[in-house]
Amino acid sequence: MSEDIPFNTSKPTAGHLERVSPLVRRWVINNPSPFTFTGTCCYIIGKGKVAVIDPGPGQKSEIDGLMEALGNEVVENILVTHTHRDHSPAARDLKKLTGAPIIGCKPHWSARKPTQGETTFLDASADKEHRPDQAMMDGDWITGSGYSLAAIETPGHTMNHLCFSLKEENALFSGDHVMAWSTSIVAPPDGSMTAFMASLEKLRPRSEEIYWPGHGGPVTDPQRFLRGLIGHRKMREMSILSAIREGHASISELVEKLYAGLSPQLKGAAALSVFAHIEDLMEKKLVKADGDVSLQATYYAL
Repeated sequence: MSEDIPFNTSKPTAGHLERVSPLVRRWVINNPSPFTFTGTCCYIIGKGKVAVIDPGPGQKSEIDGLMEALGNEVVENILVTHTHRDHSPAARDLKKLTGAPIIGCKPHWSARKPTQGETTFLDASADKEHRPDQAMMDGDWITGSGYSLAAIETPGHTMNHLCFSLKEENALFSGDHVMAWSTSIVAPPDGSMTAFMASLEKLRPRSEEIYWPGHGGPVTDPQRFLRGLIGHRKMREMSILSAIREGHASISELVEKLYAGLSPQLKGAAALSVFAHIEDLMEKKLVKADGDVSLQATYYAL
């Protein structure tokens, strides 16, 4: 973790509906992991008639628990930030139970065709069955009972990623684009570092005062956090470029050099993150591949 990023490592607990602001409640799904922290944060917006953002992976016990916690309240809209399996599959189950439409991100797609070694990792995470009743584009609004949510297209973590701005509280539901507990993974081919960095810059002029992310506690100083996150990514990119210039030319070598002591179960994700940075460096014409661009290629500085 970078000292320049004001991380919030508070650990929201699963299994109960917690009010976090006058209009927002949080239900943490019980799916903890190295990639989900304490679990996926599902948000309920409004009172009486509500919107649900990112209902999770579709665990029946979690959906039953959420519905019980909502009691007699009516779900009128189901919103999805992006199509990773820890966020979107339960939207279909919730629709069956409530009749509410699924609104938000478009169906899943990749930035490019997968290369050798990517498919297995990413197929496990992508929800390719997602079909919204209403896909939202940049600037589209949805209004409900006492709340207004605007879509902001923020591709990068996935190419269909959306954030949602809550007008009434000047808050942003940032999905997995910006999270307070950790930096987001950007994994090709579904993710693009070039797009991710552009999406971070896109948020900088905005005025939201708090971000409610897909995992972990809130980002309470968004502008400072964005500055730190952008700086961290640029430093990572420069360290990769420097290592390539030193002769560490394969992604596996780069992971060993740059992520010393990393848990073996996270090395696959680290390799994809390095690959995303290399793709960005190639777009800037600072790096080239010896042969096809892939996780197995050898890379050289230009």
